[in-house]
Amino acid sequence: MNAASLGQAVGARKSSRFAKRFHQIANLMAIEFPKMFRVHQRFDATPPVDVAASVAAGFPVIHRRLKPGMRVAVGVGSRGISNLAKVVAAVIGELKSAGTEPFIIPAMGSHGGATPEGQAGLLADYGVTEASMGVPVRASMEVKSLGEADDGQDVPWSCEALAADGVVVINRIKPHTDFAGPMGSGLTKMLVVGLGKHAGASAYHAAALKLGYEEALTRLAKVVFERAPVLGGVAIVENAMHDSARVEVLAADVIPQREPELCAEAATMMPALPFDEIDLLIVDQIGKNISGTGMDTNTIGRSVHGYHLMPEHAAAKPFIWRIFVRGLTPETHGNAIGIGLAEATTKRLVAEVDAAALRTNVLTSRAVQCAKLPMDFETDAEAIRAMLLSLPDSDPAKARVVRIRDTLSLGTLEVSAALAVEVEAHPAVEPLSQAESMKFGADCNLPLLDLD
Repeated sequence: MNAASLGQAVGARKSSRFAKRFHQIANLMAIEFPKMFRVHQRFDATPPVDVAASVAAGFPVIHRRLKPGMRVAVGVGSRGISNLAKVVAAVIGELKSAGTEPFIIPAMGSHGGATPEGQAGLLADYGVTEASMGVPVRASMEVKSLGEADDGQDVPWSCEALAADGVVVINRIKPHTDFAGPMGSGLTKMLVVGLGKHAGASAYHAAALKLGYEEALTRLAKVVFERAPVLGGVAIVENAMHDSARVEVLAADVIPQREPELCAEAATMMPALPFDEIDLLIVDQIGKNISGTGMDTNTIGRSVHGYHLMPEHAAAKPFIWRIFVRGLTPETHGNAIGIGLAEATTKRLVAEVDAAALRTNVLTSRAVQCAKLPMDFETDAEAIRAMLLSLPDSDPAKARVVRIRDTLSLGTLEVSAALAVEVEAHPAVEPLSQAESMKFGADCNLPLLDLD
């Protein structure tokens, strides 16, 4: 076969594959999908918070322990917290006004691929840089031992933090994604896990598998509070709209008593899906900036260590038969932790996964289920149809489908016509549009859900 004939044969095969693919997509799109309509979920509003004023008003509890010339480390984490840069800037301003020399430490355990560059990059995504804050960012992963906990567990801690004369941490307080307990996720966890760096995060999660998350956190935190130069922290509580509801400065000795109270307050304001049972949840994006598990387990009712797919066995609400995750947030930098909690995803998401960052995070946290890859599909249309066919009743008209941007954004949703009766009966949910066909693009994918 000459070159011309070979070229024609290759072209014919490509044309045949394209035609076959085109007909597959055309046939798929001809199959009925549930009709969807937009709804708005109302949440209780909270008074606006003046971030700078709140930090200034509460800072005397830390200021009294400051002396001119002290080197103070400010721990900042990897979560997408509203007004985070403003809070950090306000804390830096207070420290400078006291004559101290503040600097920033990424307090995020194994996140960012457990590298200094990766962790500094995460802070930069949130507007926290040396240029914006006017202070150094010291992102070293080196640790030293603070000693041992009561059970002999070693407690690693950041060398940069230990070299400082004082440490202040900044974090959001909320119920944890891995366990239910009064401490939740916040300042104490950041002090133990975040400033423990990769080694400390690994030590904590290993202990948690034996002792339980809350007990392990309490034991290791006791050592940190006794032996590390912790001055205090700034606790942030967010409302259901992901806005700042409270910014409170706590001295170190107050954190163990006050943090559970703030966690309980945060729990009352957490957004939730407005239905007890959902056939298919479509999640546009997951990421570390959204939740430590990519999508908040408190929202989806699934545990990082496994979950039941039969309603009678499920311990949490809502019960969701199938979850389809469409993509990753840019801020997660390829860390797809939490994708293992879904049944379906896309080939484009899989192509974006930073396998090394994902492995580092799940092996450190011991939440290995979160890294399992679900079925992946070329297009959103294929994934949705496959998930509908896998339900006990595959009739699309009966499917209870909910679509969200991410688990932080539950004010605007798309729901299927099968949920119209529940929407009408729900006191906090109102329809924004009429039910209409799913709006796939020419590539058979959905656009990002518009929250406006």
